[in-house]
Amino acid sequence: MFHTIIIVGNVGRDPEMRYTPSGAAVTSFSVATSRNYNSQGQNVKETIWFRVSCWGRQAEIANTYVKKGQKILVEGRLVADPSGNPRIYTRSDGTAASSFEISATNLKMLSSRSENEGGGYNNNYGQSNGSAGTAYMGSDMGPGGNYDMDGETEDIPF
Repeated sequence: MFHTIIIVGNVGRDPEMRYTPSGAAVTSFSVATSRNYNSQGQNVKETIWFRVSCWGRQAEIANTYVKKGQKILVEGRLVADPSGNPRIYTRSDGTAASSFEISATNLKMLSSRSENEGGGYNNNYGQSNGSAGTAYMGSDMGPGGNYDMDGETEDIPF
């Protein structure tokens, strides 16, 4: 079986990188997605928070280039508790809450440099008009700007 989730939202906090005991890099950050809709004549804004984890080379790149407030696309798989549900925890005020977690396989920064000082990247493959969006993905480099995150390259692919 296979599942994937794609979200687009704003980074809620700067990434935090750490290493597992075996030496693998792991970077975590949060992303808020929101939608507006009208319910019984009232405008309603709904926000859902996701915790995102990146591994290996992708973790190192995310730690360097992902910044709080930046627009980002995340593709990955949901991480559930052992029973297959969202992780349930108790907040500091004693109320129950759940956490949606994504193990990222692909990231794409969507903010331009002017929207986030230093937070956007050129996605025009050689053109230099400063528009946003560089993809950091787990597949081979292709015409869509996908970069191999599992490869042994030493240089950042832009």
